[in-house]
Amino acid sequence: MSAALDDPDLAEAIRMLRDSAAGIAPREGDRRRIRALRFQSPGFDPAIWRQMGELGWIGLRLPEEQGGAGLGMQAFCALAEELGAALAPEPLVAGALSARVLAAAGAVAPLGRLLAGEALILTAWQERANSLDAPGAADAPRLFLPMADGAEAFILPQRATGGFDLYLQPAQGASLVLEPTQDGGSYGTLRAGNGQHVGSVSAAVLEEALDEAVLATAATLLGVADQAFALTLDYLRTRQQFGKPIGSFQALQHRAAELKVQLALTRASVEAAAVLCDRLGAPAAARRGAIARAKARAADTALLVTRQAVQLHGGIGYTDEADIGLYLRRAMVLANQFGSAALHRRRFATAQPEAES
Repeated sequence: MSAALDDPDLAEAIRMLRDSAAGIAPREGDRRRIRALRFQSPGFDPAIWRQMGELGWIGLRLPEEQGGAGLGMQAFCALAEELGAALAPEPLVAGALSARVLAAAGAVAPLGRLLAGEALILTAWQERANSLDAPGAADAPRLFLPMADGAEAFILPQRATGGFDLYLQPAQGASLVLEPTQDGGSYGTLRAGNGQHVGSVSAAVLEEALDEAVLATAATLLGVADQAFALTLDYLRTRQQFGKPIGSFQALQHRAAELKVQLALTRASVEAAAVLCDRLGAPAAARRGAIARAKARAADTALLVTRQAVQLHGGIGYTDEADIGLYLRRAMVLANQFGSAALHRRRFATAQPEAES
């Protein structure tokens, strides 16, 4: 990310992250792996998840003394962007959220398994659709757990004095209902059970961890849109009609130019929010507003770019065999994850008066 170039060490770390992501989930891959995992259990490759753990990706945001890499949101967003561009189904953002929560609670044993990629542990915080609030009700169903079929356990935050008590619910024996998603993955709904108490966290810790998941999801959407646009440009250059590439038609050039502008604005929003998150002493309201702006713009842009990309591919773009459709499906799922564009526009509007006061 361009903002990281002010720090040569961080810039080099980000370059290495992008290179390592290309080794596991290349942007220019043939997407056969993605197709093979669609609508199958658990929807991702446990071996790839273990590799992500071995590379330190799950604990990228954690300090080294807690088993992490000690890198900031600029690095994590760069990684999330690459995985979005490759359509990697492994739930890295959800895993990183759980790592932040378990580390703050001092839950060493489950944290170690999660960071090593030996297990997927999901934080079951959401109790209603299109919300970033975590009520922490003891008996409420927990919603929209990504790739829940592959989880070893779930973290159930329950409201307590000053924050949340965390309970670790093993997946085995848990009341879990799975629903398929457009992109071939699944969401789980978990009925609260009898978990083991593994620690407590403050409300501020959970809120910050969720905000980071929001921004990483925005970066993932940026990667989805960016690669969909790249595939579309390549198609416009090679598809012939009336003896010339269709990319030479002015009407299609105008549409492509507008999409490129929206991508550039989205990248600027994601980068600005990541830089603000990594800045010590940044006001909480300004940070929250920047993250909300990035997610709202990323969701809108990803849906715009992928829909336009399908149209620009012509009739073949609407077939399931065309890879461009995979990007639209992923954008449709991620756009509302950790809050819709409408929710984040409201969060941005609410944060502005606080940031200016």
